[in-house]
Amino acid sequence: MKREELWLGLDTGGTFTDAVLLEGGTRVVASAKALTTHWNLAIGIGGAIRAVLGAMPPGRRREEVSLVSVSTTLATNAVVENRFSPIGVLLIGFDDAMAARTGLARDGASAIQRIAGGHDATGAQSEPLDEAAILQAVDALAARVGAFAVAARFSVRNPEHELAARRLIRERCDKPVTCAHELSSRLDAPRRALTAALNARLTPQIRHLTLALARVLEEESIDAPLMIVKGDGSLMRADVALECPVETILSGPAASVVGAGFLTGLDDFVVSDMGGTTTDIAIVSNGRPVVNADGALIGGWRTMVEAVDVRTCGLGGDSEVVVDRHGRLCVGPRKTMPLALLADQFPGVLVDLRALAEQDRLPPFAPQYALRNPERDAPAHLTRLERSAWDALTPEPQRLSALVRGAAGREALRRLADAGLATIAGFTPSDAMHVLGRQTGWNREAAECGARILAVEERNARAARGADTAAGLCERTFDHVVRATGRALLAAALANDPGLEAHGERWGLLGERLVEDVVAGERFSGLVDARLALARPIVAIGAPVGAYYPEVARRLGAALEIPRHAAVCNAVGAVAGVVAQSVDVLVNQTSLNNFRVHDPAGHADYSDSAAALEHARRTAAKLALVAADRAGAADPHVEIEIEERLAHLETGTDYLAEARVHATATGRPLAGHARPAAGHVHPAAGHARPTG
Repeated sequence: MKREELWLGLDTGGTFTDAVLLEGGTRVVASAKALTTHWNLAIGIGGAIRAVLGAMPPGRRREEVSLVSVSTTLATNAVVENRFSPIGVLLIGFDDAMAARTGLARDGASAIQRIAGGHDATGAQSEPLDEAAILQAVDALAARVGAFAVAARFSVRNPEHELAARRLIRERCDKPVTCAHELSSRLDAPRRALTAALNARLTPQIRHLTLALARVLEEESIDAPLMIVKGDGSLMRADVALECPVETILSGPAASVVGAGFLTGLDDFVVSDMGGTTTDIAIVSNGRPVVNADGALIGGWRTMVEAVDVRTCGLGGDSEVVVDRHGRLCVGPRKTMPLALLADQFPGVLVDLRALAEQDRLPPFAPQYALRNPERDAPAHLTRLERSAWDALTPEPQRLSALVRGAAGREALRRLADAGLATIAGFTPSDAMHVLGRQTGWNREAAECGARILAVEERNARAARGADTAAGLCERTFDHVVRATGRALLAAALANDPGLEAHGERWGLLGERLVEDVVAGERFSGLVDARLALARPIVAIGAPVGAYYPEVARRLGAALEIPRHAAVCNAVGAVAGVVAQSVDVLVNQTSLNNFRVHDPAGHADYSDSAAALEHARRTAAKLALVAADRAGAADPHVEIEIEERLAHLETGTDYLAEARVHATATGRPLAGHARPAAGHVHPAAGHARPTG
């Protein structure tokens, strides 16, 4: 009897790296967690892999693992935190306004060169490509950039100038080159240029991840294909991801959606993924996540990457809990290491926390600590305050008050933490749950000391007699998280109904009052019975959800699913997805009865629209199958949709002005050393209605 395959799923999150083993691609047979080590991803990944291999069923061997797939926040975090390598950007045929619209000049990380060339809307050349200017730009930039991005005007109608530029760059240097037309077939050259630039910038981060994974897999004797989750939840081979890393933006949230559907079997639900740093919410309808039609918006950059429509708020189990100068309890959006975890790793911290908890006059920034991350060297570009903070840091945690003075010094230290050079620890919701007995695993006494210290800070800020108990402060932390989670869920649901957004002008003060009363679990009115309730079940995933979501669901009047393995759902989603690659081929009427197919290999003209559409269907299907095969699909099949735009004549007749043929090739990931079978096409699938 043939043994079922073992698939290894991984998720590198902000706090934990999770690992699961799926047997036969259908059931979880082992799971494990390890702390994410941002300064060296291989340490955390290796810890998670070794832990899950140690938990595999009796009789199974690691050599039987035939597929490895990972979801990661690496690309998303790099964009949000603006951590990029310098790149060279060649804008072909762009005028001043188009170049400005890219937004690339705002961060100073891109060396931008405008080059003569480009095409018009029909795909005809509007100006010859200035090859000498390209070579001159490459010679000037190659030594100081990590990669090149090339974007030409109307390259989706004719990519020959982008392809020529790539060839010239590769002849001159060995730096990676991204062509904009290969990332999106949609019009809007400035946004294509931005997407290409982000892609080029992210290449070093994804290479770091794949190299770390490859080293660990080799050390653990695992010889299997390596896949990475894309922002739409589908998978692609890691070597392909190195060419288009921008497609891994929102990889982590996308994996959570796939994993939630896999673990529950539901088709219509709201998935809420609560991690250490953020809560990510998405809507799933008919088994498919809602996709952002405008492209993923990350860190203020509007890309042309198709990704799951995720609403993110800075609320997680490790969000920073502080008392502001007015004595108000604030939770997030910054992330910090829980005191309970810090004392678990550094027992000496508990002695200091005990002493602090007995004081009525506290030092600044209590109860916060910081330490230098291992294996990190200080960059040369640190400011004076950052350098001072760095020099004061040690591998052992110290009070913030001993490291920096004033708010400016604390912000300098936080910038070091954002850059992965340091770790800051403080009181968090995870600590509050340890105090209340709703979470275990770390040092509860350290969490209690932190709560007592914050209670004293609260009393001092309010100049009030007496102090709230540690348990009382923790209950209010819990309520704060529940309320904020409820607001985020309602906002995500209402955002799917135009005009009903929870903070729009049409919502008004009465609507906002209703939301606040609902999330607080209070009655709206003594005379008016008004309520809000989610009409779909909440699927809550992530390690902390068991502590909060039963109360969240009760207040929102919603059904709740916390599936088994919810704590490692992203890792499940990383390996439970499919490979999917899409291709668009455009047909437009360039002149009377001349229908042009914009084939990447070169445009073709037809006098008959039916013949042009048939050419476009064959081309799109073939290209999608090739892309899916290259991305690692086994026996992919193709579905085709055709969107037609008709023009109306005064005579009352219609004619085809433009059509977009959209082909998607889908297949299970190719595991082990099997050879893929030839893909097949469903030629009549999904013909869309004309759009008018």
